Amino acid sequence: MNTNGDIIIVEDDQDHWDVLLEVFDAVMKEHKYENRVIIFEDSTMVLDYLKECKEEPFLIISDVNMPFLNGYELYESINGDPHLNHKATPYILMSGAGIRDKWFSNATLFVQGYFVKPTSFKDYKLLVAGIFAHWSKNLLPQINTIIH
Repeated sequence: MNTNGDIIIVEDDQDHWDVLLEVFDAVMKEHKYENRVIIFEDSTMVLDYLKECKEEPFLIISDVNMPFLNGYELYESINGDPHLNHKATPYILMSGAGIRDKWFSNATLFVQGYFVKPTSFKDYKLLVAGIFAHWSKNLLPQINTIIH
């Protein structure tokens, strides 16, 4: 896992972009994280980005309910691609609908996190800070420990 890599956010709702960017900016400044944050509106573009990027991303945080590929389908596409699944990037889902959303599936058992989107800036900031703290210190997944 590359803790200095890009943070990939997959969110199709442009109204959420400003909030997400503000939250990530605040958390990153407060904790002195220097990762680049990239937002994708189209989940299919994430696959192209991952295939072309030279360094492994730090995190992928994806909305669940999206056109083209929903968050679960995107996860399954990444996990099912031998050129992508070796990157050992933590995959986190966020949903406005909660755990019983219509897309909830067996893939949820294999993602590294599933969170309900907070409704306040303060709660969003606490959630993102917690995700950063956990994954910046976590030793798994590590590329070197994956056995093919």
